[in-house]
Amino acid sequence: MKAITLLGSTGSIGTQTLDIVAQYPDQFRLVGLAARNNVELLAQQVRQFRPQIVAICNADQLPVLQAMIADLDPQPILLGGEEGVVEVARYGDSQAVVTGIVGCAGLLPTIAAIQAGKDIALANKETLIAGGAVVLPLVEKYGVKLLPADSEHSAIFQCLQGVPAGGLRRILLTASGGAFRDLPVEKLASVTVADALKHPNWSMGRKITIDSATLMNKGLEVIEAHFLFGVDYDQIEIVIHPQSIIHSLIELQDTSVLAQLGWADMRLPLLYALSYPERVATDWERLDLVKAGNLTFREPDHQKYPCMNLAYAAGRAGGTMPAVLNAANEQAVALFLDEKIQFLDIPRLIEQVCDQHHAHNRSTPTLDDILEADQWARQAVLTKGMGDRVELATR
Repeated sequence: MKAITLLGSTGSIGTQTLDIVAQYPDQFRLVGLAARNNVELLAQQVRQFRPQIVAICNADQLPVLQAMIADLDPQPILLGGEEGVVEVARYGDSQAVVTGIVGCAGLLPTIAAIQAGKDIALANKETLIAGGAVVLPLVEKYGVKLLPADSEHSAIFQCLQGVPAGGLRRILLTASGGAFRDLPVEKLASVTVADALKHPNWSMGRKITIDSATLMNKGLEVIEAHFLFGVDYDQIEIVIHPQSIIHSLIELQDTSVLAQLGWADMRLPLLYALSYPERVATDWERLDLVKAGNLTFREPDHQKYPCMNLAYAAGRAGGTMPAVLNAANEQAVALFLDEKIQFLDIPRLIEQVCDQHHAHNRSTPTLDDILEADQWARQAVLTKGMGDRVELATR
């Protein structure tokens, strides 16, 4: 039985991870839970899974959580704030930590878990995008495993099993194309938040669904693949695959191409990250190729999806630029979800902030550099996005 801790338990990744724990109680034991704000759902999870330690990032909700589970015996350790989430990440005898926290907020807890010697089931891509230069040396130093738990990188990881060193030629990341894959580019100026949240294939959180509509999610995955698999950006390509059956592919040096296929179900990559290197038998719906029907592919439209090129450029620039890209995107998406900017303002703001940061990029960043760049980029987007013309102080 593997002991695990789950960060981001009330989100899409978190609830699906807990579905796995509930379905396979002989395989997994829950040590800790952490969530951002959904105190009602978190309290239900605490009652069902009885973790030893629990944190809610919104510390104002801690007294509410305490009252909601006051009758439990024994009581878990209850913590609030970002420091509480970090403590959960490093706590106890858990062997693996699932990082389902959205955005750069997952960086510090992930580092804490690594330093505590725990393997990471990485569902938070921003950890490597913003902090790869810091995180990867820590993974090596502490001898832990960093296992991808999102569908695309899990697919690549699965395909790479048994491939000898030097055998990989190219990675092909598949993309659904998001809510606007069949919408003419000239109509993007008038799309609404509700339009952008209608993902054709996947059920995901609001932020990542918008990232899918802009295809920034795939650009971010390019940067993540660079760090996870040690490949150059010229060896990573994006292809639109509307059916989301092939989750990604690799090409080997002899031109052989390997792919991982399955229904659009996040439980599979989560289960593999938790059980690796074992394969757990499931009763989930098996892939029926006849039912899946035609599998089609097309080149992404760079005019429709400018965020892809922004991500490649930030990745190639390296240093603190990926952290700035990621933070600018998070803040711009938040403004769009709050209906304070238009859809096409998202890439415009990201590009402006990245351009402004170019002269101040730190080529070999420390953790403090990354956190500072993250905060600067968020404020820069807020200032530009809200129409404030005051010149921002640059670093």
